[in-house]
Amino acid sequence: ADGTVRTADGRDVTDAYRRGAEQLVAGGTAPAATRAVLKARSPSCGARARYDGSFTRTLVDEPGVAAAALAATGVEVCTEEDLPAP
Repeated sequence: ADGTVRTADGRDVTDAYRRGAEQLVAGGTAPAATRAVLKARSPSCGARARYDGSFTRTLVDEPGVAAAALAATGVEVCTEEDLPAP
């Protein structure tokens, strides 16, 4: 994996995802948070693994852009799959 986020037609949207993650962290949400529950396997939110952007359901063993940004501030990130069943 090259760390990029792409649309189905191959357009590189990594910068937009990074800007969004930076705004999340700088916007005051992350400093007050201690834990974030994010969407599993999302290119932005996957906590441990994310789709590679090829739209073939191929996973790469690295977090999504926002998950990595939050983790870098000390926020514990997990996904809905990590929560106990209701």
